[in-house]
Amino acid sequence: MERRSFLKNTGLLTAGISLAGTAAMAALQPSVIKANKLPKWKGFNLLDFFSPQPAGTNKPTTEDHFRWMRDWGFDFVRIPIAYPSYLNIDRSRNITPEEVYKIDEQAVEKIDQLVTLAHKYNMHVSLNLHRAPGYCINAGFHEPYNLWTDQAAQDAFCFHWNMWAKRYKGISSKKISFDLVNEPSMREDMNDQHSPSKAVPGNVYRKVAQAAATAIRKENPNHLVIADGNSVGNNVIPEIIDLDIAQSCRGYFPGAISHYKAPWANKDPEHAPAPLWPGQVGDKYLSRGMLENYYKPWIELAAKGAGVHCGECGCWNKTPHPVFMAWFGDVLDILSTHQIGFAVWNFIGDFGVLDSKRTDVQYEDWYGHQLDKQFLELLRKH
Repeated sequence: MERRSFLKNTGLLTAGISLAGTAAMAALQPSVIKANKLPKWKGFNLLDFFSPQPAGTNKPTTEDHFRWMRDWGFDFVRIPIAYPSYLNIDRSRNITPEEVYKIDEQAVEKIDQLVTLAHKYNMHVSLNLHRAPGYCINAGFHEPYNLWTDQAAQDAFCFHWNMWAKRYKGISSKKISFDLVNEPSMREDMNDQHSPSKAVPGNVYRKVAQAAATAIRKENPNHLVIADGNSVGNNVIPEIIDLDIAQSCRGYFPGAISHYKAPWANKDPEHAPAPLWPGQVGDKYLSRGMLENYYKPWIELAAKGAGVHCGECGCWNKTPHPVFMAWFGDVLDILSTHQIGFAVWNFIGDFGVLDSKRTDVQYEDWYGHQLDKQFLELLRKH
C-alpha cells in the first residue's frame, strides 16, 4: 500500500472517530473524568537494549521507524534496559557486586543515540531499568544480590539512576522520564520465571523508590520519576503517593487473553483454555466489567493527582485476532476515557503492529514489513 495514501486514509478515519469520541465524552458527567497529571502519551516499547547481552542482540530501531511512529500520531517510547547490556564485564561467568559499577561508555553512548533520535521525532522517552541490580522479572541472568533485601544492591541501583540522571540533566521532563524498575515483585527464585511472586512490602518499595528518586533529582530536581505498580505492575503503590513519583500500570489483564499459550507465563501453555472476550474461559467469565474493576484503583490514583501511565500493554500473537481486538479495544477505551496513555509491547515483533507473525491476520506490506492495519487503526483511535 502506498504510504502517503495510507496516511491520508487513516487520518480521515481518525478524524471521524475523534469527532464521535468528543461528542461521547461531552455527554459524560464532568465528575466522571478527572485530569491525569501525566500527559496522555501513546506509543511503544523499544527492545534495543532489553537483553543483558551488549546491543546487537535485537534488531535496532531505525530513523524510519521513528518517522512512521510520528506520522501515525504516536509521541512516546519506553526503552526497557537490562543494566548488564552497558557494562564492561566478563560474560563467561556470573557477575560480581563490584562489576555492577563497571560502566562501558561506548555501550551507554548507543543508548544516548537512540534517545537523541527519539527526541528528533518529538517522542517523550521513558528510560526503564527492566533489569536492575538485584532484580528482574525475567530469568536469564544471575544477579549477585537482591534489590529488595540487600543494601549493596540498593546502593548500586541508586548509582545507575544517578548516572542516567546526570547524562540527561539538562533535558526537560516533557522529553524524558525515569521508570525505576520493571514490574517489581518478591520471588522465591529469581532464576525461575515460573516461581511464585508476591508484592514487595510497601515500606521496602518506598525505601528503594525514594532513594532512587533522590539520586535522580540530585542532578535535576524537576526530573520526572515513574514507579511501576507492585505485584508485577498490577497494583497501585499507596506507600509512595506523597513522594511526587508517578505510577505505571499494565495492560495485560487478564493474562488468559494477553498471554495465551505464552511459555514464559504458563506452566502448561499447550493446554491453556481457549480465550473468549467476553466469555467463559476456564473457571472465570471474562468481561469488560472485570476490566473496569481492575483499573478502578488506577483511575482513582490519577484523580488524586499522582500521575498514571500504562507503561506496557498488548497481547501475544497466539490469541485469536478477533478476541484480541475486542479485549484490547475495551482496555484502551477504559484507559483513554480517563486520560491514561499507553505503550504497546512492542513496535516490531510478536506484540507489535509490524511483523507480529499472527497466522489469522491479513497483513499489508509496509516497506518490507507486515502491517496489522486493523491493530494500528485501533491504537490511533485512542
